Amino acid sequence: MTTTEIAVRATGIGKSYGDFTAVGSVDLTIEAGTVFAMLGPNGAGKTTTVRMLATLLRPDRGSAEVFGYDVVRDATAVRSMIGLTGQYASVDETLSAAENLKLFGRLLGLSRREAAARCDELLEEFELSAVASRSVSAFSGGMRRRLDLAATLITVPPLIFLDEPTTGLDPHTRDRMWGVVRGLVARGATVLLTTQYLDEADALADRIAVIDRGSLVAEGTAAELKSSIGEQVLRLDIPDVAQMRHAEALIETLTGEVPEGSSTGTLTVPLSDVAVGADIVAGCRAAGITLRGFAIDRPDLNEVFLALTGHAQSTAKADAAA
Repeated sequence: MTTTEIAVRATGIGKSYGDFTAVGSVDLTIEAGTVFAMLGPNGAGKTTTVRMLATLLRPDRGSAEVFGYDVVRDATAVRSMIGLTGQYASVDETLSAAENLKLFGRLLGLSRREAAARCDELLEEFELSAVASRSVSAFSGGMRRRLDLAATLITVPPLIFLDEPTTGLDPHTRDRMWGVVRGLVARGATVLLTTQYLDEADALADRIAVIDRGSLVAEGTAAELKSSIGEQVLRLDIPDVAQMRHAEALIETLTGEVPEGSSTGTLTVPLSDVAVGADIVAGCRAAGITLRGFAIDRPDLNEVFLALTGHAQSTAKADAAA
């Protein structure tokens, strides 16, 4: 019989600033060797939670451990086991990309030769070899982000915090970063990822915690979270705006649920029973509502977020206020 090692265990941790509660009371258990995602919108409390776990903020309440070490009492030991990439670049703009990585390597205890070799590996991995000697001050935002991520991975500690790691990255680099995360776990690391990108959490995470307004509102695998609001959703494609409003009222009368609308003319309704979907379609037709199409699908994480929090998830901006 084997016992799963726990990388992070938090019980009721929270942080307040005066009358403002940034994080209320969060419980987390993260198994070693997994990717754990905290999913939530701007200001949800994701970054504050990470900063408490990474010993950068002292919790006002509750407790947390990293591999059995208390984040307050054993902060030095915790720091020796973690790597952290925050939302803002930590590299020195006056140095080149290569100089930054070699400096980080030396600070982390690598020899000159080891630091140079690791620098070359990371520049290649993050497609920065061509600009290795260029000053970081001339880098684009996406290039700085890649360099910052590379600096975090000079050594591979047991626990890596990635706070909004792909914000500002182009789709190609974002996909590459996903591969890096998978590679870290394959090498035995544990990754705690904060994100407001639904597809990122769905693609990478073994477990997902949904954070909203400083509280953990749900936790589970992507499949468990989707199933929590019903096995299926009905999508109705309604081209006429006035008819869409009529359909919303009809659906609320039939199901007691307010459907999620979109600017593209689609209404989405969680279904506990497929037969209810048939009743909705029949009701729309009887009411003279023109349907351009309809389909029954599994729910996605945005629908889960809407059902759990009462508002849809936004993926437009970085989580600057979290």
